[in-house]
Amino acid sequence: MASVRDYGAVGDGQSDDTEALRHAVEAGDGSLVFDRGTYRISGTIEVPLDAHGPVAIRGDGTARIVMTAAGPAFRIVGTHRGTADPGSLTDSVSTRERLPIVSGIEIAGEHDGAVGLELTGTMEATLHAVLIRQCLIGVHLTNRNRNVLIDACHIYHGRGPKAIGVSFDGVNLHQAIIVGSHISYHRHAGIKIARSEIRNLQITGNDIEYNHDDQDNSPDSADVWIDSREGTVREGTIASNTIQAKPSPNGSNVRIEGPERDDSAGAGLWTIVGNILQSQERNLWLRHCRAVTVSGNSFASAERHSIDIDACRIISLASNTIDHNPDYRGSFLDGIVIRRSSAINLTGLILEGVRVGRPDRGAAISVSDSEAITLGHCQVLDPTARAIELTNVRSTLVHGCTLIDRRSEPSMTEAIRLRGRCSGVAIRGNLVTGGPPAIIAEAGDSVVVEGNFNA
Repeated sequence: MASVRDYGAVGDGQSDDTEALRHAVEAGDGSLVFDRGTYRISGTIEVPLDAHGPVAIRGDGTARIVMTAAGPAFRIVGTHRGTADPGSLTDSVSTRERLPIVSGIEIAGEHDGAVGLELTGTMEATLHAVLIRQCLIGVHLTNRNRNVLIDACHIYHGRGPKAIGVSFDGVNLHQAIIVGSHISYHRHAGIKIARSEIRNLQITGNDIEYNHDDQDNSPDSADVWIDSREGTVREGTIASNTIQAKPSPNGSNVRIEGPERDDSAGAGLWTIVGNILQSQERNLWLRHCRAVTVSGNSFASAERHSIDIDACRIISLASNTIDHNPDYRGSFLDGIVIRRSSAINLTGLILEGVRVGRPDRGAAISVSDSEAITLGHCQVLDPTARAIELTNVRSTLVHGCTLIDRRSEPSMTEAIRLRGRCSGVAIRGNLVTGGPPAIIAEAGDSVVVEGNFNA
């Protein structure tokens, strides 16, 4: 448990400790212990696990490493090429490379290309109580990793318009958990997956906020961005997080998208439950996704759409609320839009005070060019235009909904409007008030409107 000072590191905030830390890796016992101090480095400290055995990089929270060059401050390199199955581990990986740990240190970037940590080829890498700030990328996962755990970390205030907190970049990875961490103030993304093959990812109990770029320098940003347009990302959970930002061009709190394929299966089998998502252009944006469950979330203060579903299949939206946060002001529109999708179930939603951009088009819930849509037992209260709009839909059921305008000067134009060619549509047993006529069908085949109560 020798200190890195025993290998020549000074930690005075002035000296270049790069070579001393490399010497500590080569000559030490695998435990790099950082005492109180500021350790400046001008190059990556690479830790090859197969050469040195189990490694721990640690401090007690008083040490700061400053990276003054491009690249990662620490690169931890393993040789694992198997899966998470114990039978796929070689003896070398299971004895010499398991459980690399980084804990109790701060890493700060002083270069536009500085990266906090890079993990590649690792098994059971664990990051705990680490602060990373002012880096282009906080934690960079590349190549192949298994069983990664990031907990109780602060990944904060990234550097530059392309900053990412945690980046899964061209990685094959199973079994990763990000829990109990703060990941905030990165202008491109808080957590981003790109060009990767990912299974079993859990993002749970975190505060993920203000990962946005409202300066128009980096259009497209998200707090959590699952981009599987190249690759596949399935079997994921986003649960019990606070996820918020500020409206930015094409920005989202959560964005999941797959490649444009007929089965929409590039991104799917996701559960999004029990989160607070607020204050972005879109709260949730799903594109070319399959089998996503969204339940028990609170959506608020979206500048464009609360939920945007495009070219998706088998999506369940259940028991979510869509409202405004009275603590914040802004030009919010909110609402749900569904396009080019099938097998979508909306149940038990509550939407209040939804505004639309054009009163002649749009609604609190707008569905177009879609089929097999069920909208049941939802409440749409006090929308500024219509409650539900269906355009060119097939095999669609709207039942048991409360669609009302309670204001002294109602502005809801209709409760439900059907546009274009609709077929196989049933609208039954809804409570509607606030703007005669309550339901308008422009054209359609086998459209049934019955048993609705116009109070």
